Amino acid sequence: MLRTATLVASLGFGVSIAQADTLTFYTAGPGGLADALAEAFEAETGIRVNVFQATTGQVMARLEAEESNPQADVVVSASWGSAEDMHERGLLREYTSPHAENVPDFLTHSHYAAQGISALAIAWNTESGTPQPSEWSDLADEAYRDLVTMPDPAQSGSAFDLVAGLEAAMGDEAWELLAALAENEMIVPGPNAAALNPVLQGAKAAVFGAVDYISYARADEGETIEVIVPESGTVIAPRPMMILESTANPEAAQAFFDFVLSDAGQALVAETFLMPARTDIEGRRPGIEDLNVIDIDTDAVAARRDEIIARFNETVIDR
Repeated sequence: MLRTATLVASLGFGVSIAQADTLTFYTAGPGGLADALAEAFEAETGIRVNVFQATTGQVMARLEAEESNPQADVVVSASWGSAEDMHERGLLREYTSPHAENVPDFLTHSHYAAQGISALAIAWNTESGTPQPSEWSDLADEAYRDLVTMPDPAQSGSAFDLVAGLEAAMGDEAWELLAALAENEMIVPGPNAAALNPVLQGAKAAVFGAVDYISYARADEGETIEVIVPESGTVIAPRPMMILESTANPEAAQAFFDFVLSDAGQALVAETFLMPARTDIEGRRPGIEDLNVIDIDTDAVAARRDEIIARFNETVIDR
């Protein structure tokens, strides 16, 4: 239910909002970020934010289940493709935040914008007794036999993007590399956490295609893990933030969108070791300008998703 509100001048957004009692926010990780954003936004506006945090797949499944009775106002996923798909289906509300002027053009759209960005990397256990890798191909060496994990591209959107990116950059050599990794007894245990945990525990030495912010955070907590981004190139995984067309609280949703892209909101994003979407906000790890980013035609890749996953399964899992 809406109630009359005063200007939310403290936010500095230059707009007034009909302040909603509550706002509903669905988001993929990282853990703690959603609650931190919700608490800070409520402190600024008095609007309470109900948070549902899960994997991107679980968030999308919940949105689909609620299609006849939508509950969410603002959504963040870990897959840029999910925002493109929802926009094409007419599910998103058009909105451009004034803070988006400091977000690179390729990370903004008329109906969504990046909240933050991660990259794909090698996560290496420094106490594994293996030589420090520097390139993707290093993990196919004999020294890493039965010591490498990889997230399943069918369960991890970021792992799928890495496979597609390596194919774009290397052609058939990418598939030859994946075949060599499989021959070297690389395992594909499931989503991102399932691939990282054995490396943290010391049972395996390295993750091929780790989501870097998670590994940076674990290293900051004292884990013997090092994040290595190959100079030959990697892919980034921007996390789109979007307002649903079905929102009953459009002005409050826009204010929350603005807050996430504000100085304070982006500082909270940076604390999680994600790259801030805004280039004028300092992060806690290397930024996009420090990476050799592989360019991907997302539309073409999305159209080939089933084909790419089938080829990965044939090359790596079902070999």
